[in-house]
Amino acid sequence: MDELNVMQGLEEEDRKSQDLHCKWVCTANHGFAPYAQEELRRMFGSLKSTMLIPGEVFVTTLGRSEEEAKGLIMSKPPIFLRHLFPVHLEITAETVDEALHAVEAYILKREEISGSRVSIQIRKTENSLWTENPAALRDELQHRLTPLQLEYTVQAPEWIISLFAADGLWYVGVSRPEENLSDWNGGAVRFQREEGQISRAKFKLLEAEKQFGIPFDSFRKALDIGAAPGGWTSFLLERGLQVTAVDPAKMHPSLHGHKNLRVIHKNAADVSFKEHEFDLLVCDMSWSPKQTAKMVTGLLYSLQAGGTAVITVKLLTKKPMALVKEIMAVFEEARMQVQGAKQLFHNRDEITLYMIKY
Repeated sequence: MDELNVMQGLEEEDRKSQDLHCKWVCTANHGFAPYAQEELRRMFGSLKSTMLIPGEVFVTTLGRSEEEAKGLIMSKPPIFLRHLFPVHLEITAETVDEALHAVEAYILKREEISGSRVSIQIRKTENSLWTENPAALRDELQHRLTPLQLEYTVQAPEWIISLFAADGLWYVGVSRPEENLSDWNGGAVRFQREEGQISRAKFKLLEAEKQFGIPFDSFRKALDIGAAPGGWTSFLLERGLQVTAVDPAKMHPSLHGHKNLRVIHKNAADVSFKEHEFDLLVCDMSWSPKQTAKMVTGLLYSLQAGGTAVITVKLLTKKPMALVKEIMAVFEEARMQVQGAKQLFHNRDEITLYMIKY
C-alpha cells in the first residue's frame, strides 16, 4: 500500500511538473525567427527552442502552464511572432500510417470539437515522413475524423487542428483561433489578386484591417504620403474616402480623374495643409525609418484628434527591436498612441504601426 501511494505521489509530481511547461510551434517572417525568439525570451525569462525551418519556424518550450502562456502572449501581442500553436502531441513513427493513426486517435478523443467549424492546418518540412503535399495530408485527416462530424472551413473556424510534420517529429495541437495569433495557416494571410490591381501593397492594408480591426469604412478624408503608384490610395478610394495623395512620381493611370482623389506632385516635406483636415493618415514609403518618422510627425498637425495613422517602418538595421522601440517613442512624443505594432505576413522586411492621435 505504501509503495502504491509513493507511485501515485510520483505520478502527481510528474504531472504538476509538466503543467509548469508548455510547448509551441512558432512562426515569423523569413529571417526574423531570432527576433520572435527574443520577444518570447523577454516575456518568459528563458526558453528552449529548436529551428524547424531556418529563420522562420521553431518549436519552443516555455516555463509556464499553457493557460498562463496564452494569457501572457495575448495580453502583450508580439511584433515579430506571427503565428503559433500549442503542441499537445509529439509523434515519432517509422511509417506514415503509424503517425496518422496516432493523430487520429488523439483528435477523436477531443470530443469538445465534435460538430464544430474546424480548420485543419498542415505544414511540413522537405524531409518529412509525409512526402506528398500538405493538402493531401489534410484530406487524409478529414477522412479519418469523419466520426466527429466536423464542418471544415478555411476562415472563421471555431477550432484549429494544427499539424507540423517535421523531419523526425510530428507536432499536433488543437486550439482556438485567437490563441494562435492568426486563424490562417502559419499566419500566412492570403488575398486574391484582383484584375487591374495596382500593386500588392494593397494587401498590407487589407491585412492591417484584419489584424488590428481598423474601421477604414468609417473615415472620411485621408492623406496618403508617398502614394505612388497608388496601391493604398486605390484601396481607400474603394472604401469611399476622399483621398489626398502626395508623391512627386506618377500615379497609376487607372486613378486619373477619380472624383474623390486630389494628387499633389510634390515631396511630402514641401506640402502644407489645414489643421485637422484629415481623419486618416497613411504612409508606405521606402525611406529610412527615422526620415519617415520625421516626415510623418511634421504633418500630424493636419490629423484630427482621435484620427488614425497607419505607417510602415522599414527595418534597415541588424537591430530591428531597438529600432522599432525608438521609432515608436518618436511617435508617442508626437501625441500618437500606438494601438498595434506587427510584422504582418505581407510586410516582409518592415512592420506596420497602427496609431491614434490624442
